[in-house]
Amino acid sequence: MRTSDLRLPEGVQARFGETPEEVAIDLADAVADFLVIRLKDAPRASLVVSGGSTPLLFFKALSEKGLDWSRVDVLLADERWVDEDDPASNARLVKDNLLQSHAASAHFLSLKQPGATPAEGLEAVKAELAGLALPLDVLVLGMGNDGHTASLFPDAPELVHAMNPECQEMVSAATPASQPQKRITLTLPPLREARFIALHLKGEDKLDTLGKAISNMENVMEMPVRAFLKPGLQVFWSP
Repeated sequence: MRTSDLRLPEGVQARFGETPEEVAIDLADAVADFLVIRLKDAPRASLVVSGGSTPLLFFKALSEKGLDWSRVDVLLADERWVDEDDPASNARLVKDNLLQSHAASAHFLSLKQPGATPAEGLEAVKAELAGLALPLDVLVLGMGNDGHTASLFPDAPELVHAMNPECQEMVSAATPASQPQKRITLTLPPLREARFIALHLKGEDKLDTLGKAISNMENVMEMPVRAFLKPGLQVFWSP
């Protein structure tokens, strides 16, 4: 799919670039500017990020921003239920790539807590996040080619609960059959109500997936990312 063929829903902003580096810097600038403004009005600000390889350049660019990181709470939108020394740990990814340089003084809230499974550790995760003010300030999401975002997977048995707009829980276990690890994820309500939401994508395949998501916006459970394709979303994409 060509970018010119993509018709984003009304109110969704396209911030497309020529290279991953260009888009990473653009996203880092936008996030840092929002956090600076937010910190003028609030004692603390929250930054929710996603794992994987796509955000690495963004993490490094954002870590160099000279804002008051000691007043920023950083957490993941979702996490694999593995220890931090596991190569699959997104917490380790964030600590090694974002919580460096100026951002080293940020406060990290871990979604991985003691317990053999996400269900066993769920109460500990809730306790970890208990002091987090809502709505969340900044949310940077990714998207899989199946249309999942965070760990809101179409084949997760917990999806109906986690995607319920009236869900009273901030976090949910996620055990999609398509994934090798069990997961923990923020639920739809806190994610969807964040003040600044960006969808960070890279590659022609993600453009195709986004086009598919847009083509049938009603079936949210089939492609959960559709729940976020609403006015105010900014889509950052590079080839």
